[in-house]
Amino acid sequence: MPLVNVMVNGRAYTVACDDGEEEHLRKLAQHVDRKVGELLGSIGQVGDARLLLMAAILITDDYFAALDKLRSQEKALADAASAEGIAAEALEAAAKRVEDIAMGLERG
Repeated sequence: MPLVNVMVNGRAYTVACDDGEEEHLRKLAQHVDRKVGELLGSIGQVGDARLLLMAAILITDDYFAALDKLRSQEKALADAASAEGIAAEALEAAAKRVEDIAMGLERG
């Protein structure tokens, strides 16, 4: 299991990860570091533990917002598919009615 050194808020942390996940872990740590930097810019230094907790809360909020958006889009797609199915049924019923009328005219 590889160990990766990452920097968050100017401090080095050594974190273990699975083989091949080193670069992904570095990118995640960079994201956390950016969130911590944003917090430092808005509230100042409040201690590492509190900064990391607040960054984790903000990242989790972003995650939940993305999940809500994804669920909303999935529902919109499902609604659109349902509407498409209803429209297809109506079109089939109309085509059947036109066929019935045409057959009636041929007989008549």
